[in-house]
Amino acid sequence: MRYGFIAALAAFTVVLAPAVRADDAPKDVKGLYLMSDYPAVTVRPGETSTLSLRLQNYDIAPERLALSVSGVPAGWTATLLGGGQPVAAAMPATNSSVALSLRLDVPKDAAMGTQTLTVAAAGSSTTLQLPIAVTLAKDLPAKLTVTPQLPQLRGTVKSSFEYQLSIKNDSGKKLTISLAAQAPQNFDATFTEQYGSQELNAVPVDAGQTKDVKLKVTPPNTAAAGDYKVTARISAEDASATTDLGLTITGQPKLDISSRDGLLSARAAAGKETTVPIVVTNTGTAPAEDIQLNGSAPSGWKVTFDPKSVDRIAPNDNKEVQALITPTDKAIAGDYMTTIRASARGESASSTFRVTVTTSTMWGIAGIGIIGVALLVMVGAVARFGRR
Repeated sequence: MRYGFIAALAAFTVVLAPAVRADDAPKDVKGLYLMSDYPAVTVRPGETSTLSLRLQNYDIAPERLALSVSGVPAGWTATLLGGGQPVAAAMPATNSSVALSLRLDVPKDAAMGTQTLTVAAAGSSTTLQLPIAVTLAKDLPAKLTVTPQLPQLRGTVKSSFEYQLSIKNDSGKKLTISLAAQAPQNFDATFTEQYGSQELNAVPVDAGQTKDVKLKVTPPNTAAAGDYKVTARISAEDASATTDLGLTITGQPKLDISSRDGLLSARAAAGKETTVPIVVTNTGTAPAEDIQLNGSAPSGWKVTFDPKSVDRIAPNDNKEVQALITPTDKAIAGDYMTTIRASARGESASSTFRVTVTTSTMWGIAGIGIIGVALLVMVGAVARFGRR
């Protein structure tokens, strides 16, 4: 039963297929036609050119058609190809077409002007003819176009602005196209492959073809917020083309941490809280907001801030906070390193302070007392036992 269903389905498909192809054909058109999308072309002497042809059968029985080319000038070679091979006949099925091509080899010394070649397809009941006008001319002038995919980009001074550019060679021959870009002062502009990092100064593009490249523009860290213009230019022989690109740089905060007097050092006593004035400066081009402060110090130390955070620092402005540093009670006298950090929505800064710790004077007094007691005991012992 299963195989019977498959066989029936296959038979139905075979019956249906011609009907579907017939529906694709124009309802009021019937017969054989020899056609070309471009029956008049311009070629250059000394080169080989190929023209696309097709034989179309609309709703009639297949017929064998002999193919020929007449009117070929002396010294020229005209060859009809089908499937990449020379052919002398074709037979399009009902409501189908056969693709053909006419290859022309024109000698270098051929005279300028227009020649008419006639392609014929002759059958027992049908004869078709298609005149092809071939004009000989020198090289066509170069013509170039460059089109950006996204002509306007936006980012910060830390961004790399990458433009995808499509370069088209509308000339009649392959060209090596030079690449250049005009950017604002101190901006870096380089061309690279579309999928790669190799920098380019020029790219080869075949006649009538398009090639994509990438233009990468990097602003300097000192660039102010605002709108900037970049011009991409391509050139080859006497032809050139340009396109204007825009980039918008948004402001970016930049934090810096220092002390009130500019010295990154402080003094503290073991076990006692010491206040160190800290200055947080915004040297960027946009306000820094919600600035969080934190610090790291040797084990057992305590570092806090007053206030714990800063709401906002305008560009080229600063705010002072107090770092409260408490060394451990057991800290030995000497120099220790403490790092102060500030962060604001992706922007951060840090500075390392040298903290010199001194021990408590009570421990010094206690030490002197212990030494004094030891001396008294020693003197007493000598005085007592020395008499014996």
